[in-house]
Amino acid sequence: MPADDESDWSSPLRDAGGKPRVIVIGAGVAGLSTGCYAQMSGLRTRIFEKHVLPGGCCTAWARDGYIFDYCIEWLIGTADGNDANQVWRELGALDGKTITNFELFNRVVDEDGRSVTFYNDPARLERHLLGVSPADARLIRSFCRDLRRFTEIELYPFLTAPALRTVRERAALLRTVLPAFRLFWRSAATPMHRFADRFEDPLLRRAFRNIFFQDPEDFPLLPYLFNMASAHHHNAGFPQGGSLGLARSIEERYTGLGGTITYRARTEKVLVENGRAIGVELRNGRRYYADHVVSACDGHTTIYGLLGGRYTGPRIDRLYEDLLKRPGALFPAVVSAFVGIRGDYAPDDDAHSTTYLLSDEDAAELPGALQNSLVVQLRSRYSDGFAPPGKSVVHCTYFSDFAYWKELRTTDRKAYWAQKRKVADFVRRFLERLRPGTGRLIELVDVASPATTKRYTGNHNGSILAWKAFSDADDVAADLVGKDRMRLPGLSGFSMAGQWVGMGGLIRAASTGRFATQYLCEELGVEFTAWESKGTEPWHSGKFGQLPQLDRRSPQEDTGS
Repeated sequence: MPADDESDWSSPLRDAGGKPRVIVIGAGVAGLSTGCYAQMSGLRTRIFEKHVLPGGCCTAWARDGYIFDYCIEWLIGTADGNDANQVWRELGALDGKTITNFELFNRVVDEDGRSVTFYNDPARLERHLLGVSPADARLIRSFCRDLRRFTEIELYPFLTAPALRTVRERAALLRTVLPAFRLFWRSAATPMHRFADRFEDPLLRRAFRNIFFQDPEDFPLLPYLFNMASAHHHNAGFPQGGSLGLARSIEERYTGLGGTITYRARTEKVLVENGRAIGVELRNGRRYYADHVVSACDGHTTIYGLLGGRYTGPRIDRLYEDLLKRPGALFPAVVSAFVGIRGDYAPDDDAHSTTYLLSDEDAAELPGALQNSLVVQLRSRYSDGFAPPGKSVVHCTYFSDFAYWKELRTTDRKAYWAQKRKVADFVRRFLERLRPGTGRLIELVDVASPATTKRYTGNHNGSILAWKAFSDADDVAADLVGKDRMRLPGLSGFSMAGQWVGMGGLIRAASTGRFATQYLCEELGVEFTAWESKGTEPWHSGKFGQLPQLDRRSPQEDTGS
C-alpha cells in the first residue's frame, strides 16, 4: 500500500472533500461484500483480517498436492436470473466458473445397508420413496406435492435491506408470498422430527432428519423443501474452486474496485469517542481511523471484546446473555476429516454425499460425537483441482461438542492429538469397510476439530453457521437487521455485518454486506450503487494463491481451517 494512502488512515480527520472512509473488520464473505458494495458506492474502504487468507470459514487449505475445501456443500444463487445470483454476480464470486449440479441432495444409509436417496426432482423422489416404503404413500405424496409447489416459487429477498424496501418492492414480495402463504405457514410450523416420526418405515423416520447431511434438530419442513427445490432448478450448485475459490474471486473483485486488505492484522478494539466509532486499534498497537467502522467478525467478540460490552440493549442482551447460553442456540460445531486417496474412490454408487447412520458402538468411537452418524462426501466430484491427477479427496464430518475439544486442547495437548488420531483411525477403518482395499490406498488423513475452527476464525464455540435458523434467535436477529439497521444502541458510526446478524448461509452473509452499505449510504446521503462484475477469465487453480501447507504429522496438529 502506498505511503500516502497509509497516512490517510492515520488521522482522525478526513481530508477536506475526501471520500468517506470505512474500516471493515474481517475478510470473510460478509466483510468482503461490505467492502465491494462500499467501493462501488464511492466510499473508501480498508479491510483488516487476522488470518493470511480471505473467506473466514469459507476457506480451504493444502497438503501434499490435495486441497481440502472446508465450507460449501451447496450455494444458493448459482443459476442465472434470480436475486441471489445477482448478488454473486455483483461480487464477482462466480466469474469464469463452471457450476456442478447434482441430481440428489443426499443419500442416507442405515446400519444394515438399506438406503434412501433424496433426489431433487419431485417425481423421481416420489417414485423412489414409494419403492422404499409403499405403506407410507400418503406422507410421501404429501412431501413431494409440497416440493413441487416450492419448485414453482422464486423467493430470494437479498437485494434491499428490509427497512429500505420501496412500496413497489414490498408489493412484489407480497405477490410472491401471498399465493403460497398457507404453504409457507404450514411448512414453517411443522417440525421435521414430528413429520418424520409419522413414517411407518424406521429408515424413513431417521433418513428425513438427515436430508441436510446431519440432523440440525428443531428445523421445520420449509428449509428442506426450499433448498431441494433450489437444487432442482440448479440454483444450489457447487461453484468451481469451492469455498476458497469463492472468497478469492470476491477478494479479486474488491481489490479491483480499489479496496485494500491487510492480512495478519488482528483488531484489538474499536476506538470510540463521544459515543461514535472513529477507528480501530490492532494488536500491534497501531491505530487506524475512519468515518465508519463495520465489524464483520464473530458477534460475541465484537460486542464484548472489541467494544467491551458497553453498547448493548434488549435485543443484544436477549441474544448474548440469554439465548447464547442455551443448548442448541447455535449450529453445532463440526469435526472434519479429509482423506487423500490414490485412484477414484467410489464405494457403491454415484452418490456424491452420503450420511451413514452408525451403531452405538461405532458412534462411541468418534470423539465428542453428538449424533450417531457420519457424513462421507466425495469432494473430487464437486470441482476439479481438489486432488492431484489420478487421486481423489473424501471429506468425512460429524457434529461434535466444542466444549469437549476445547477442554482437551487447553488442558492436555497430548490427549487432544490422540483424539484427533482416533478420528483419523476410525475414518480409515470405515472407508475400508465401505470399499475393501481402500486402506492401502489412503495417503493421508487430515483432521480439523471445532477448536481448530475457533482458533482460526474466532467463531464462538467453533460454530460455522452461528445462530440456528428457525430458533428464538432468528426473530431477534431479524430485528437487528430490519429495525436496528445493523447498529448497536448508543453507538454511532458503527455497523455489524455477517451471520451473527443476518443468520447462517453464505448468501445471507453476502447480503448483509449489501444491506450494511445501503444503510450507510442513506445515512451519508450517498447513492448506493452496484453493478455486475465483467470478469470473464476462466477459473483455474492458480487463483487459489498461496495456501497454508501442512506436513505429514497431522492429525497431531491443528489444520488451517
